[in-house]
Amino acid sequence: MLVETKARIGVFAIALGAYLPQFPSLVPEFEGQYRDFKKLIPDSVELIDGGIVTTKEKAMEAGDQFRSADVDLVILQLLTYATSYNMLPAVRDLDVPIVLVNVQKKKAPDYSNTDTATWLGELYACGAVGEMVADLERAGKRHAVITGVVEGGDPEVEAEIRDWCKAAQVRRRFRNTNLAQIGRPYPGMMDLYIDETNLYHRMGLYTKQFDWEKMWAIADNITDEGKIRAKAQDILDTFEIEGGGSVEKVWEMAKYVVAFEQWVKDEQIAFVASHYDGYAQGKAGTLDSMLIPAFSMLIKQGVACAVEGDIKVSMAMSILKTISGMGQLSEMYSIDFNEDICIIGHSGSGDADISAKKPTMKIVPVFHGKTGGGYLTQFYPHLGPVTYLGITQDRDGNFKFVAAEGVNEDGPIFTFGDTNMRTRFTCGAREFCNKWSEAGPTHHMAAASGRHIDTILKVAKIFNVPVDIITR
Repeated sequence: MLVETKARIGVFAIALGAYLPQFPSLVPEFEGQYRDFKKLIPDSVELIDGGIVTTKEKAMEAGDQFRSADVDLVILQLLTYATSYNMLPAVRDLDVPIVLVNVQKKKAPDYSNTDTATWLGELYACGAVGEMVADLERAGKRHAVITGVVEGGDPEVEAEIRDWCKAAQVRRRFRNTNLAQIGRPYPGMMDLYIDETNLYHRMGLYTKQFDWEKMWAIADNITDEGKIRAKAQDILDTFEIEGGGSVEKVWEMAKYVVAFEQWVKDEQIAFVASHYDGYAQGKAGTLDSMLIPAFSMLIKQGVACAVEGDIKVSMAMSILKTISGMGQLSEMYSIDFNEDICIIGHSGSGDADISAKKPTMKIVPVFHGKTGGGYLTQFYPHLGPVTYLGITQDRDGNFKFVAAEGVNEDGPIFTFGDTNMRTRFTCGAREFCNKWSEAGPTHHMAAASGRHIDTILKVAKIFNVPVDIITR
């Protein structure tokens, strides 16, 4: 990622303080369990350690830590039975989900050789889960439960924790980086229009406005030929250029990519929504002609660049890029009724990580529906499972996710320079088009290879937004 962020995960464990003087062996037992549990939290996040909480006072201390760190998520290990008062002071003032991890140390009891200390320390956690959820509900807190076992390892528990940490990373990326709006949305595409103040209040994402006149001059001070040459080679390694490519042929494009990379770092930008509607003459025409591959090079490095000024789809692209490693701008293109297949794609910048083979770049005399002409890029998404994510709003400005999973199949695709894929949905093409459209999305969505709805649901819980699942 050009602009790095690291989710902050609040982690603590709870046990009933009354047990400890009664059964002193529980203290080292719980310390060891908690130490091992923290190893399940991936290194990709920053762990905010609230410790083992056995009293209300210790819960309050953990809460102070979590608030001070502005945690993106709290993960709570249930060591044994504990009262909910051991938990609530730690999370009362937080507006993030609390994930209750109910992991039992032993797979099964050795019934005849289990004393009370062994039962409480190694075989009892599940009894506290219902109490915790009941009080989280009454406190208006979002929550989730993971149940599993320590003995022998539990890949499902580990995968769920990793998934939650990925989802939390989305929140941190929204809070710690900025969105660059260059120009304005495509005229008349009212589904794309957005209130940037509402966006900040509801999703934590701040918008910086940039004028195209500044962008035209962005590469004027780029003179390091070594950097330009290296970036030119990176472009050649990324794209197959129609008619052949050379360092000299993409030199000017490489200058702009180097400049945009520096701009992204300086402004802490992880999202770009742009549209140019000028005369495409002089420097404006030069930049406009190569903007699609230049922004594709940014997407490759984690910056979600959306065409037509669509802020909401840049958010969807960033979510999928963060949780899956890829985020491709798409829209409903066409339907093959003979094959019952939806053709889904888009012109413009794309993500090399979604492409099963080297993307292609070609020059066209005119961009359809837009000013000027220049380079188009076409990506070739992997066959197999695919996930689509759209972000929309209701009449009151509340955000909503719209998600679907399908399967990309082999077959003929359009070859005029736009990325497109043949997706089969379990409900059929006709019904998918009806249901997706009835959910009221914008006409753009993001795509990623693989099945990611389970993680999207976690992201939605973190942001406290509803999700319409169209098909899986």
